[in-house]
Amino acid sequence: MKKRNIAVVFGGYSSENVVSRHSAQGIASFLDAERYAIYLVDIERDRWTVELDGESPIDIDRSDFSFVYGGEKILFDLAYITIHGDPGENGILQGYFDMLGIPYSCCGVFAAALTFNKFVCNRFLSQLGFHVAKALRIGAGEEVTPQQVADAVGFPCFIKPNQGGSSFGTTKVKNLDEVLPAIAAARAEDDGEVLVESFLSGTEVSCGCYKTQSGMTALPVTEVISKNEFFDYEAKYTASRVEEITPARISDALTREIQELTARIYDSIGCKGIIRADYIIVDGTPYLLEVNTTPGMTVTSFIPQQVHAAGLDMKSVLTELIETELSHR
Repeated sequence: MKKRNIAVVFGGYSSENVVSRHSAQGIASFLDAERYAIYLVDIERDRWTVELDGESPIDIDRSDFSFVYGGEKILFDLAYITIHGDPGENGILQGYFDMLGIPYSCCGVFAAALTFNKFVCNRFLSQLGFHVAKALRIGAGEEVTPQQVADAVGFPCFIKPNQGGSSFGTTKVKNLDEVLPAIAAARAEDDGEVLVESFLSGTEVSCGCYKTQSGMTALPVTEVISKNEFFDYEAKYTASRVEEITPARISDALTREIQELTARIYDSIGCKGIIRADYIIVDGTPYLLEVNTTPGMTVTSFIPQQVHAAGLDMKSVLTELIETELSHR
């Protein structure tokens, strides 16, 4: 059987570029090399390239997402997008692949664009009955006073870019004096909208979910215990600063509730591939923090942990996801 060409697409234009490379390496290690020809494709602002062992990077022809090697033009059967941030998590790259007719691994344009805008996504889901934190959106170039922030959400609160991840540009704010520096820090990361959210005290958990031809699978829940003041970038990517427990030390009933909530989010937004939803459990009630449509996929990320805890293996899960998508084309 001829191998299908799979592009594991990483990089991107945000501070999460390095994290994306680690995810790409994880995915490449999980994929079935006997079934697929696996290529790492790096997307940067000025150049798109494919990385081949022992070779200099080869330019991608953006007109059809192909490259030439040894005189042969190589086309891809599917793109596995693992860019965290712009342009792979906000729908832009998905629209590009849609125009070319190339299948891809994750949510489509609408779902990606919606979930990447944290404020709009949480407001949408709150209308469907999901519990979310109180929030204030500060528009690009808009000025607010510290007192307006205090009146809207109180202290402590979190101030962060409305579109972004890995907690880049995120500050926990405890008083009026810290508001304006925190807004400046968020805008230094992304000069667009700023999101202010009330602080929720409770147990932080995360749940992955995916759908294939076999149906919906909600994975075991991971409990997150940060040794930092909150689950910031250092805690997320420094093993000594966080404890991750899968399955979470919560009741079976609460586990089922979180899995059901995550499956509802998946269907309500119209997701594809693997997603991850993060929550804070406050007095027994799960509050949605955010939805990730291209979750981290390093060997130690939440999703591989949860897949293992479910008694599954990443190779089989990714094969089923890829074959499901290819079957639709």
